[in-house]
Amino acid sequence: MDMFSFFRPLLFRLDPERAHALTLYALRVTQAFPPALWMLKQLYRTPPNPVQAFGLTFKNPIGLAAGYDKDALAVRGLAALGFSHVEVGTVTPLPQAGNPKPRVFRLLEEEAVINRMGFPSRGSEFAQKRLSPHLRDNLMERFIGFEARYQPKRSARMAVGDLILGVNLGKNKATPNESAVFDYLSLLQSFAPLADYLTINVSSPNTVGLRDLQGRAALEGLLAHLHAQRKLEETRLEKRLPLLVKLAPDLTPSELDDALDVIMSTGMDGIIATNTTLGREGVRSALAGESGGLSGGPLKGRSEAVLSQIVRRVNGRIPIVSAGGIMSPEDAQRRLDMGAALVQVYTGLIYRGPGLVKQIAGALSSSAAQASS
Repeated sequence: MDMFSFFRPLLFRLDPERAHALTLYALRVTQAFPPALWMLKQLYRTPPNPVQAFGLTFKNPIGLAAGYDKDALAVRGLAALGFSHVEVGTVTPLPQAGNPKPRVFRLLEEEAVINRMGFPSRGSEFAQKRLSPHLRDNLMERFIGFEARYQPKRSARMAVGDLILGVNLGKNKATPNESAVFDYLSLLQSFAPLADYLTINVSSPNTVGLRDLQGRAALEGLLAHLHAQRKLEETRLEKRLPLLVKLAPDLTPSELDDALDVIMSTGMDGIIATNTTLGREGVRSALAGESGGLSGGPLKGRSEAVLSQIVRRVNGRIPIVSAGGIMSPEDAQRRLDMGAALVQVYTGLIYRGPGLVKQIAGALSSSAAQASS
């Protein structure tokens, strides 16, 4: 029995949001002690299986989707679980509490989660400090007093080994859609020095009106401004700054085609498909009537259908990250076979534990070795 199998019944007795906070706290404590962090890395070490996407090199195709670590509290701890990339956020410019609790529900029968979090965020300034290279979050260094020995190299972003760091950006709830571009522009400027890539989130179902920004006219205006600002930041920082757009699984085929046209015409670097769904097809749980975005097993079919349409429409011009309903190595392999460059997991971790990353990485590596032999 692995550690997760032992702790899962205990965690599942807790309110889902409290259990999640406890898990993040445990990772944050672990990352503060170098020996514990080293042990975690050894336990979840993944075989190399490099992927090139957006001008970046990922050590394997598996990432952590946004929403797990909203305020960049445990990036080092999460990196130790074997991910090639961790996407923190969604970060909003100003702190906001999100929607009233309870707002997260486990649907055990379907291995699913419904959440209506509503972008709870400590705000841009807090997340920037967490990602600063000068952040002192190493308790052993403080206690022993050898900070100078461990002082990181001066760079714009926190050093986390070979991890690719993404930051997911969203507007504040109080910001009207007509002014949303200013929220996204301020976030882009703030996180350009700190992230390897940025994701524009216009697809969460839990902020009223946010998904309207996926419409052709609204999306074109938003992304054109962000692309122009991105070019300025790349010149200023002398670095490449990929911009990705995260889309909803609930767009009609024509709406999705419109969004893809805009994404490609405005110079975006990639697509994340998909966010959570408002649909409840096939969900039998008594909790199915709870409002919010559904993730996990029931999202698998819808997410794959959207991925298939995007792959056909994009035709290799920009990479696609597949998320939504990836609960096993077989699910991840299928998304890559369908044309995704990378995959992201979240709800799978809740039900299968952190060993899921290592399982997926091992299966993908074995498959790649067999294909090349």
